[in-house]
Amino acid sequence: MRSRSNSGVKLDNYARLVQQTILCHQDPVTGLLPASEEQRHAWVRDNVYSILSVWALALAYRKNADRDEDKAKAYELEQSVVKLMRGLLQCMMRQLEKVEKFKYSQSPMDALHAKYSIKTCATVVGDDQWGHLQVDATSLYLLFVAQMTASGLHIIYTQDEVDIIQNLMFYIEAAYKIADYGMWERGDKTNQGIPELNASSVGMAKAALEALDELNLFGANGGPASVVHALSDEVEHCQSILHSMLPRASNSKEIDAGILSVISYPAFAVEDIQLVNITKEEIISKLQGRYGCCRFLRDGHKTPKEDPNRLYYEPAELKLFENIECEWPLFWTYLILDGIFSNSPEQVQEYRDALEGILIKGKNGIRLVPELYSVPPDKVEEEYRNPHTVDRVPMGKLPIMWGQSLYIVGSLLAEGFLAPGEIDPLNRKFSTVPKPDVVVQVSILAETEEIKAILQKHGFNVQTVADVYPIRLQPSRILSHIYARLGRNRRLGLTGRPYRRMGVLGTSKLYIIRNTIFSFTPQFIDQQQFYLALDSRMIVEMLRTDLSYLCCRWRMTGRPTVTFPISQTMLTEDRLDLDPVILATLRKLQDGYFGGARVQTGKLSEFMTTSCCAHLSFMDPKPDGKMMLHQDYDDDDDVLDAVESLHAFHFADHVDTIDDLAKYLDQLLKSPAPTPSQGPKKGGVSRFRAVAHQTYEMVSLMNKAKELDIQNVSMYLPSKLYRVPQPSFNLLDSTQPQPAQDIKIPRMVITSEMNLPKDSSGKTDFKALIDQLKECPCLQDQADILYILFNLKGADWDTEYYGEPGTTVKDLLTKLYNKAGAMRQWGLIRMISGMLKKKVEALDEACSDLLSHQKHLTVGLPPEPREKTIVAPLPLDELTKLIDDASEQNINIAVLTQEIMVYLAMYIRTQPSLFTEMFRLRIGLIIQVMTTELAQSLNCSGEEATESLMSLSPSDLKNLLHHILSGKEFGVERSMRSVSAISPVISIHEVGNVGATKSERAGISKLKLDMKQSSNLQVTDVDISESSSMKFSSSPSMDGLPFPASAATDSRQGQWLRRRRLDGALNRVPVGFYQKVWKILQKCHGLSIEGFVLPSSTTREMTPGEIKFSVHVESVLNRVPQPEYRQLLVEVILVLTMLADIEIQSIGGIIHVERILHLANDLFYEEQKALGAGDDILKKDPATGICVLLYDSAPSGRFGTMTYLTKAVAIYVQDFLPSSGCAMQ
Repeated sequence: MRSRSNSGVKLDNYARLVQQTILCHQDPVTGLLPASEEQRHAWVRDNVYSILSVWALALAYRKNADRDEDKAKAYELEQSVVKLMRGLLQCMMRQLEKVEKFKYSQSPMDALHAKYSIKTCATVVGDDQWGHLQVDATSLYLLFVAQMTASGLHIIYTQDEVDIIQNLMFYIEAAYKIADYGMWERGDKTNQGIPELNASSVGMAKAALEALDELNLFGANGGPASVVHALSDEVEHCQSILHSMLPRASNSKEIDAGILSVISYPAFAVEDIQLVNITKEEIISKLQGRYGCCRFLRDGHKTPKEDPNRLYYEPAELKLFENIECEWPLFWTYLILDGIFSNSPEQVQEYRDALEGILIKGKNGIRLVPELYSVPPDKVEEEYRNPHTVDRVPMGKLPIMWGQSLYIVGSLLAEGFLAPGEIDPLNRKFSTVPKPDVVVQVSILAETEEIKAILQKHGFNVQTVADVYPIRLQPSRILSHIYARLGRNRRLGLTGRPYRRMGVLGTSKLYIIRNTIFSFTPQFIDQQQFYLALDSRMIVEMLRTDLSYLCCRWRMTGRPTVTFPISQTMLTEDRLDLDPVILATLRKLQDGYFGGARVQTGKLSEFMTTSCCAHLSFMDPKPDGKMMLHQDYDDDDDVLDAVESLHAFHFADHVDTIDDLAKYLDQLLKSPAPTPSQGPKKGGVSRFRAVAHQTYEMVSLMNKAKELDIQNVSMYLPSKLYRVPQPSFNLLDSTQPQPAQDIKIPRMVITSEMNLPKDSSGKTDFKALIDQLKECPCLQDQADILYILFNLKGADWDTEYYGEPGTTVKDLLTKLYNKAGAMRQWGLIRMISGMLKKKVEALDEACSDLLSHQKHLTVGLPPEPREKTIVAPLPLDELTKLIDDASEQNINIAVLTQEIMVYLAMYIRTQPSLFTEMFRLRIGLIIQVMTTELAQSLNCSGEEATESLMSLSPSDLKNLLHHILSGKEFGVERSMRSVSAISPVISIHEVGNVGATKSERAGISKLKLDMKQSSNLQVTDVDISESSSMKFSSSPSMDGLPFPASAATDSRQGQWLRRRRLDGALNRVPVGFYQKVWKILQKCHGLSIEGFVLPSSTTREMTPGEIKFSVHVESVLNRVPQPEYRQLLVEVILVLTMLADIEIQSIGGIIHVERILHLANDLFYEEQKALGAGDDILKKDPATGICVLLYDSAPSGRFGTMTYLTKAVAIYVQDFLPSSGCAMQ
């Protein structure tokens, strides 16, 4: 018998450690582990982490086997792992109805439970008696199902279980917008049961989805049916939200040590190594102590100051836990693993040595990881005074199995029994490795032969949609329908994936479905319900956005392939040539660079070998043939039967196993090639039968396409037998071109003064109104009449337009909408869209995107209650109703709100830096500011500016929004181009580097200078006598100095007023502003802003880096309705925050911010008066009493706002300042 090697002896020691601390507690029936001897419930998260050491030990035995007994031991350990993982699967299988409900509701009441009975796998507490919604726990389980399967374990046994795992992936895929209770089961740190978006949950879900994508759950023995799929766009949503959150953990936790599991082993969810390092440094610097790391700042769990008789904390109570938070050795085990995976032996040794010093010795000398270390009750005051100096005592579970397991895993790796890659077989650790540059393949297609000829005339050699056969081109919504079939299982009551729109990552793959290659058009091509796709420039903008997004976000093998069909709407009005915008875009695409992305154009067939391709085997026909829906017709059947069935297509609707999509695909794939070669001609009845059969097929296909809500049906069907007729405009046709300047927005108020035709009884004669409509040659007048009918009679009123019933107001509005769309009259298009209640297809997704990036939204014009706040995702119908209510039924505002919400979402996905330090996006105020900008730039009235705004094309409106968000100077002017029958053209352009930078605009540069000059606020000793000889002019210069009379005309007049108005409307503040407010609140009783008090007690609940605190401060500032006034109040607070760095205990009670501003205004007024400024120059804003000239003064400079605000602050708080430093002039 061979002697035992040294490594074998060590492994046996670890096996004893695992047996005595973990496996001895495993239930022999279910395989589950209890949390401890006292807590006999099985937590999902704890069970997965606890079994990791068993899995790692099994791998080590298999790798270092000295003898057959070692291999047997490895097998036994592996089966213990499988038993536990299958036990957790059994727990979840008993709650499949919750999985099904949660996919649609995402309600905490429908969540899988977080803990189960170890004896029966049953639930142990009610739905509302625990914070069950913990997306990270379910995600962690799925991540290790993937990792363990990849290592060779067989956890999933049947196809039913494959479907369960697939549906669990749907359960977690929307983690980026699900507020849950997080790793610590408490949500908001006040522990009052308030769920919040947690970075740990988003990151773990992202890792699980990536790990499982395209994985065969049966391992090497599986076929195509046991492969599970994750949607790339959902993974990328999680990625972008995670990046936007870190290093913050959630709204109420500015940092959380639990994020170590996301940035390092096991998730490796963050791809930016710099962000990984920043987050790790934040955790170590803010949370690490002598015994481990505390979970998060002001964590009261098991501290001496915690009241054990209640679960929740009072908000002001959280301050008591500062500096005495319990420290958890668990997090050092994560840092050991992080050091191993990052190849940092120094870090590994440092934390192993530190951990060895705090482990507790148990029976037989085994080392145990305690749950936490707490400050003794009699040493609390000492710890308050000198943090991290008091010796702490171990408390809680001994050992905490989760930490014990990770300690053992770290030891096995550190001592060389395992390589890091062996417990990470899917190579998650390589997530931070730089990816190669992406080249986006673009295939340009022509919808028809006529468009192909036009493109060839311009030198573009393209194919038609029909030419790409045998590749089938379909709209993105068909791909959404297909994925909705994934994971369906009737026996288990699982309906598959909820229908959701497909993102650009999903549509940029090629798909093999039923042995046929499919390509799908991007979602923006499919947007036909709303008017954005009518604007060629908007099409180009959306294409540019998609290409840029693909270039940055593509992570899959193979290149992305975008199919860009050129349709009728992209031609000029006469349909004889390409729209110049589209033509210019195609030329740029051919040049190989567009929208910041490298592109390569070519035919779809040329891209086959280089494209990313996915095989959707779940759509293949089943062996029982249930998916094969349509049988071939027998040639001997009576022709009449075939013709009759043409009008009775839905012959199989009663069959449960058949759905519309399967019918559609069956018929699509049965249909012949679009350009078949002419075969021998049949004669007589045979030819008629063939025609009838083809007609039957096409009508069937058309019907199914319409049921699946496919727009532009004719583009995607393989035959030209039936084309969708183009809208006829004869009903309301314009007999003459309409001058651009005559286009107006109809008034939204119908008054008795209108000259409406009256009948004999004096009431409105609607029949005469209809007659006027028939004779009316002008689209605008037609719109006015239909608007009157819409308001007085409703959309469903029958106009009897053709002398007989059947034509409603809605029908006529639809025809007018089509006509206005063809003529690009955007004012009319928006107005009619509002009347027809048209919705942006992706509006709810746009709203969710903004909310997921931690931005609150408000709709409607200020103030509250008219302005309504959105803080959680809403279904589309609820969202549009809220917008309508907030708009007070003003259809102009309602339509613009939808449009701007979509544009904001587009920008936050591609340019998140535009939204730095903004936590609430006030769409109503943005609309107001846009109107003001147009009014001032075009020198017109508010009503004319509103008309101009409504008449902007979607692309121009998006461009205007971007200029406002970017903070750059821009100009708006009427274009000199004469464009007939189109809305007035307004050009928006950047003015250049005029004015100061953003930081100067906010006054930070001046503040920094002041703070350097004197910590005692000696900034009021300003000598202004040298300026007294200057005569004041009406135009202030950029730096706040008055201009000589000769320079009275300055193009920069109004620049600073405009900037303050924009910044105030966007809630834009300087970086670090909210942290400075937190500091100043600690030195006073509160800040009063226009009667609303921000109390100092807020700092007892919230820490300076919390989003929750920032939103709270912002909500107080938002009580101020005038954005420019709000921004001056921000500048006052900025000056006040300078006092936070002065060594004084207090600066008084409640500080009235607006009083300081009015004091500064008085100083400014008196000084400018003394310099000879007239009353016309120093006129005051009637709403606030502030000089308009002060609004328009630069922050810096001798006459800048900061000079007067600093003087005013010094006067206001001089009683609390050091006596030597504030000699006031």
